[in-house]
Amino acid sequence: MRIKVLASGSKGNSTYIETDDAKILIDVGINYITLQSKLEEISVSPEEIEAVFITHTHNDHIKGLASFVKRTKAQVYGSSPVLEELTKIIPENNLHVIENEMNYKDMEIETFKTSHDAKGSLLYKIKNKQDTLVYITDTGYVNERYFKALSNASIYVLESNHDEKMLMDGPYPYYLKQRVIGDEGHLSNHTAGTYLTSWIGPKTKYIVLAHLSENNNTEEVAFSTVNGILKASGFDLPIIIAKQHDATDVIEV
Repeated sequence: MRIKVLASGSKGNSTYIETDDAKILIDVGINYITLQSKLEEISVSPEEIEAVFITHTHNDHIKGLASFVKRTKAQVYGSSPVLEELTKIIPENNLHVIENEMNYKDMEIETFKTSHDAKGSLLYKIKNKQDTLVYITDTGYVNERYFKALSNASIYVLESNHDEKMLMDGPYPYYLKQRVIGDEGHLSNHTAGTYLTSWIGPKTKYIVLAHLSENNNTEEVAFSTVNGILKASGFDLPIIIAKQHDATDVIEV
């Protein structure tokens, strides 16, 4: 499995995933030209992408979707509430409901509900052969009943949105601070690190910290906080920071 986070942050999100038989995206929150440029870095054409899996319908996750589907005819998968929203911009024959789990070519895909202020928001667990990707952005918390299913993945792409002190001391109005830290908001660096200590297993090879706030976080603070929590629990793993404007290198597991 090859993973490349093309863009991650409040201005746009998209991630490319490739296996022997499949090339897919999770979310298309960046414009077609930018997406095309980032895919060309690894010699992939947008027309090779046959499926897009949507986490939720906030603009930074779907604003490039309509143009992408129009140009490539890609099929779009998501929860029923997500697809209901997407019928406004995507032809219905391109939309497919994913209910809990499905097989897509050589991928086994499971979904779990996230807690975010967007109807039908999902996290994805994607398995190919012996390797598994867990992909979680935009959630106020992760339900403990999912922990067993999310454990021992090969790679975690996990939201590490904000530093709690930076958020509370920062310029956001009170209502917005409460939204970010609330149960339907975003994961802090500390919460992300704490979750990882419950999930990491012998198969875990990489951690990718995603959806960092430009106002309430920095790459250095996110890395330091999460890495400190992991090392305190005896874990020493590569941590990659996903960025808004620069794609990650290809991560292979």
